[in-house]
Amino acid sequence: MSKVTGHNPLTPEQIELMNKVKAKGNELGELIDELMALDDTDKRSVATGKTNIQTGLMWLVRSVAKPSTFS
Repeated sequence: MSKVTGHNPLTPEQIELMNKVKAKGNELGELIDELMALDDTDKRSVATGKTNIQTGLMWLVRSVAKPSTFS
């Protein structure tokens, strides 16, 4: 079994939590696509929201995985 440097093996509960975060992220991604497709939305604002949501999701995943290295 190979190991990713700086990461501990995940428990089934941690895997479930991470999958929940990723599923919500996918839902938000679909909403973002809808907003971008509308003619009367501010695309810059949608893009900024997308970036911040991606950042938040990344931090939520890291909160579960708790990597032990800088990267």
